[in-house]
Amino acid sequence: MASDHPLPLLWLLSDARNDALLEQALDNLPPGSGFVFRHYHLGPPARRRRFERLRTQAARSGHCVLLAGQEDWPAAGTYGGQRRRAGGLHIATAHDRAEICAAAQDGADGLFLSPVFPTASHPAAATLGIAGFRALAQESPIPVIALGGMDAEKAQRLDWPRWGAIDGLTPRAPAPHTAGPTD
Repeated sequence: MASDHPLPLLWLLSDARNDALLEQALDNLPPGSGFVFRHYHLGPPARRRRFERLRTQAARSGHCVLLAGQEDWPAAGTYGGQRRRAGGLHIATAHDRAEICAAAQDGADGLFLSPVFPTASHPAAATLGIAGFRALAQESPIPVIALGGMDAEKAQRLDWPRWGAIDGLTPRAPAPHTAGPTD
């Protein structure tokens, strides 16, 4: 690995749909987990404020924070199409063998391989499934993080040490109370 930062086993990714519960989700992660700040749904000033708030909270638990996008904000590294910063982690994304090879050639420290299972992010996308994921992951010359429809139960079924999620690591919002016949 080209970075001084170890590659965590568990990763939480931000998204518009888990934004309201991210503070709680970060608190629930084991110390030293990974957090990918995406928040593509926010404009620049709001995105920066949200990043700073979540980065500060993540740092209290020793989480590794990666930044998606082109901004040059303080983070342990970069995610996706953004290029590596000196000394920082760079985690790529891949969906097939060609993208795994490209990530390795670009010097990525690891990659998110997805979608393993059906996912809310890409509901119509073909999935790798357990066998397809394992076949591709075992060929990868760099560490692979399972992504796509992942949660603790599916991670156990997959039997892969590194995994990440959006919804699968975010607490469920309480259902709104509606008055019923016993109220």
